[in-house]
Amino acid sequence: MDRRVVAVVAAAGKGARLGANVPKAYVPLQGRTLLEHSVSAMENSEMVDEIVVVVSPSMEPLARRYLERHDVRFVHGGAERADSIYAALQSIELDDACVLIHDAARALTPPGMIVRVAQRVLAGAPAVVPVVPVADTLKRVEGDVVRDTPERSALRAAQTPQGFDLRALREANEAYFAGAAGFEATDDASLMEWFGAPVVTVPGDPLAFKITTPIDLQLATALTDAASTTIVE
Repeated sequence: MDRRVVAVVAAAGKGARLGANVPKAYVPLQGRTLLEHSVSAMENSEMVDEIVVVVSPSMEPLARRYLERHDVRFVHGGAERADSIYAALQSIELDDACVLIHDAARALTPPGMIVRVAQRVLAGAPAVVPVVPVADTLKRVEGDVVRDTPERSALRAAQTPQGFDLRALREANEAYFAGAAGFEATDDASLMEWFGAPVVTVPGDPLAFKITTPIDLQLATALTDAASTTIVE
């Protein structure tokens, strides 16, 4: 039997930097919430067998309303993102699968990028992260003093969905919650790095940027406007 692909869409955060009166996942973009866009991308990839949406308990009724036409399952998130992902992993009734962890705020992620990540996991990679080159010169700063300038050619910006072997990601999470003193996972790929699992990359996509600030939302709106105009023409 072919391995199943399970997508976990993280939508339990508040996203306060966007300055909206609702959590970020429920902010509208061209008539649909960011959450709806992200779920649709998973469906349109035609790679995903099951979609798990992680929500805060108070927002579940609203999430159900927005996603009533989508075949998804809901899981309650925790205090931190890591708690939310761990809860989602525990809810998956499979021993072996490819699991894709995706931020709902990356609403314009192309289905083709989702396919690239999933296929690399299905080919045997325990952890896969889509990346894009870093355009800016980065500085390592302590206080207000620049300590050094990392070589940009070796740096990449990580995106989602990040793909994993389900067993390996569960083991890494169990080890992390058993006691990871002095370490805080910034994403699931960094957790796998800490655990000692090899993490490989595939090409990301500029459209998979994270909608975090009002300017990001304006950019996403302009891009979807342009795409709609192209389709109409």
